[in-house]
Amino acid sequence: MMLNETKHYDFRDGDKKPNKTRNRYRRKAVRYLLVLLVGAAVYALAAPEAAQNTINEAARTAPGHYRVVEVVDGDTIRVELSGQTETVRLIGLDTPETKDPRKPVQCFGQAAAAKARELMAGGSVRLEADPNDSDRDKYKRLLRYVYLPDGQLVNAEMIRQGYAFAYTIFPFEKLEEFRELERQAREQNLGLWAGCEVDESSRVKQTNEQP
Repeated sequence: MMLNETKHYDFRDGDKKPNKTRNRYRRKAVRYLLVLLVGAAVYALAAPEAAQNTINEAARTAPGHYRVVEVVDGDTIRVELSGQTETVRLIGLDTPETKDPRKPVQCFGQAAAAKARELMAGGSVRLEADPNDSDRDKYKRLLRYVYLPDGQLVNAEMIRQGYAFAYTIFPFEKLEEFRELERQAREQNLGLWAGCEVDESSRVKQTNEQP
């Protein structure tokens, strides 16, 4: 009488699993490797966007003050934020041009840039978003109210002293306040209202070319 034989594989003695078993393990290993590769590719694609979202959220909500790296002109600065340099466009004002390659340097533009440097260069500022305005403009600049450590709002001060126009093309929370500051500066002949010709033929006011 013949007994059924049961095969015994002793891996310590160098026995190997049958081919089917080995192939099954190989297929599992390949599938696992493919999952890892796909996951790594998805992460690599998503990482830059995730990083930018983190910066945007920090720029909108983080407390504290940020170091001013550069004062570009009267209404634009660069600050150090979350380990990167971000360009910030001050909300609600527009100063005469000094940097636009399409336009000549405009009257009072250099004076406005000098005033902005006086207020902010080498210092720190607090940034505040406006609930009625966009987070960034079409040039990807952060749109912010900029406060000095003593609480002074630079956006308003530039208009109050006649270094800037109120920029009322887009809605923002302080629009009427800034419009009133511009009216007062105009009545008192402050800054550009005293020394420049102002072109009001379009929605965006402009001064004449720098003499």
